[in-house]
Amino acid sequence: MEIRHLRLFLDVFRRGSFAAVARDHGVDPSSVSRTIASLEDDLGFGLFDRTPRKIAPTEAGEVYYARLAPLIDDLERASELAGGSAKNPRGTLRILAPVSFSLLNVVPVLPRFLEAYPGIRVDLQLSDALLDLVENRIDVAIRLGPLQDSSYIGQELASMRPRVCASPGFVERHGAPKRPADLAKLPCLLLDMPGFGSRWRYRDARGRESHVDVEGSLKTSNAVALKQLALSGLGAILQAEWIVGRELADGTLVDLFPDHEFTASDFDNAIWTLRPARSHAPAKVRAFLDFLRSAFAQNELPLGRLG
Repeated sequence: MEIRHLRLFLDVFRRGSFAAVARDHGVDPSSVSRTIASLEDDLGFGLFDRTPRKIAPTEAGEVYYARLAPLIDDLERASELAGGSAKNPRGTLRILAPVSFSLLNVVPVLPRFLEAYPGIRVDLQLSDALLDLVENRIDVAIRLGPLQDSSYIGQELASMRPRVCASPGFVERHGAPKRPADLAKLPCLLLDMPGFGSRWRYRDARGRESHVDVEGSLKTSNAVALKQLALSGLGAILQAEWIVGRELADGTLVDLFPDHEFTASDFDNAIWTLRPARSHAPAKVRAFLDFLRSAFAQNELPLGRLG
């Protein structure tokens, strides 16, 4: 029984497809199927039930996976330590992250990351869709909002505080709103994404919550585009600090309600890093997560609170 056959079994279990694993490894699907069949012969029990359309793990296969996965993870960790790759990680790192967030907060630090870790190649996938990490062979993902999927290992990277802001020209033309309810009378720009709408919730310094329904002549699915439209004076926006932090700092946008918390979805939003649920994170993943957390902690990116 060869280690590579056991690793292949883990890949098939996680991907749920012989064809997908074959593409990952650059081999024919029949080769993967034969390897799994040989492993089943060695073990004396079936690992997968096969139909013309799909495969599914047997009960014995699920038990075997649960016991085998941490052992293989430990073996890979031991190989890393013995071979020195824990200090000099190598391989392709597949990252999944939201489009606007990545352009502002991931892409700027990638050159320094690659310089620090020359043995790592980065495959950066930009998507606002909540893709399955295992199915898409993602090593680490960045998600915004409440952490919903407990099947992954998640760590909070930073809090996410939305701000209601507008350009100085907009404030000069329309006047500064005195209370959040006044936003209902002003042109606002909306983010057209799941979980965001025209009802903006707010909470004052004493913790009292309420909401205001806003209207505007434009909405877009891209947060960076929304910011650019606000900079042109077209309307007020509700955007997270990682989008508008630098503009608020340099005065090209004005925080209309600095003493209030706002949200279009949930007050407990955060920025998360996720990775598939394995007991051992590969060295390349640990290196990237540590690098990213350090960049955020040192306030190198626009998402930090402005004071």
